[in-house]
Amino acid sequence: MEDTIVYAHKLSKTFKQKEAVRNVSFSIAKGEVVAMLGPNGAGKTTTLSLVLGLLKPTKGKVQVFQQPPQSMHVRERIGVMLQEVRMMDGLKTKEMLQLFRSYYPNPLALSEMIALTGLANADLTTKVEKLSGGQRRRVNFAVCLAGDPDFIVLDEPTAGMDTTSRVKFWKTIHQLAERGKTILFSTHYLQEADDTAKRIILLHQGQKIADGATEEIKHQLSRQYVSFRLNGKLNRAKLNVPDVLAIEEREERIYLETKNTDALISYIMQHFSNAYDLRIDKGSMDDVFETLVQGSRENE
Repeated sequence: MEDTIVYAHKLSKTFKQKEAVRNVSFSIAKGEVVAMLGPNGAGKTTTLSLVLGLLKPTKGKVQVFQQPPQSMHVRERIGVMLQEVRMMDGLKTKEMLQLFRSYYPNPLALSEMIALTGLANADLTTKVEKLSGGQRRRVNFAVCLAGDPDFIVLDEPTAGMDTTSRVKFWKTIHQLAERGKTILFSTHYLQEADDTAKRIILLHQGQKIADGATEEIKHQLSRQYVSFRLNGKLNRAKLNVPDVLAIEEREERIYLETKNTDALISYIMQHFSNAYDLRIDKGSMDDVFETLVQGSRENE
């Protein structure tokens, strides 16, 4: 139990008779990097707010470090980066970072905060209200790290970032994960979850519809394709076999969706002597997301 950083049990949250989160349970162990994935309106921000103690659950229970999330002990060990960036107007960036460091018993060195977040010397001497959107996101990230937190919570952290900034940001997250930090982040960017998280919690319409290791979810539920080129015209009737789930022709290739690539390749080699350039293509996280959401709708 000591290695459990977050324990959430049957969390529900209702706003004016609308249930934003319904019966969501999960736990996060020390050192895990977990993505909370879902489209806008799935309940990600509400769930994170419940974990952080910013909202009180209508039903259910949540603990962080075996304590209520509002406790001072918990707050000293958490770093938070929310979507909305609030600054302390009138202060220079360096002054604000020093102020936030003073709130913690064992703060991260200022030099390390700057190195991890990519703040430039010019940023440090600029008053915070004059910072650009991208600069404000970096400062917000630096504030998140001020207390050298054991548990880092990030709500849509790359929203508004350009491609270069995103790459740098996730490189830093990988560095923090290597230090043993526990990280929970929400995103609707499927590729971010795939590239960064070891585990995915998928939310849809306020409910948890999947929870597991990233590769496990992809292996179990992602679509797989056998694709090939053909000399001549495709006879679709010859592909009316159980191992072919769907057929698509694009960019001079034929794509066959299947759950048994080995059997399908053998079939193609036997029945399509004019086939060449055979290839196995695994589905992306977009395919996984679509499959899981569709399955959830069918079970409702």
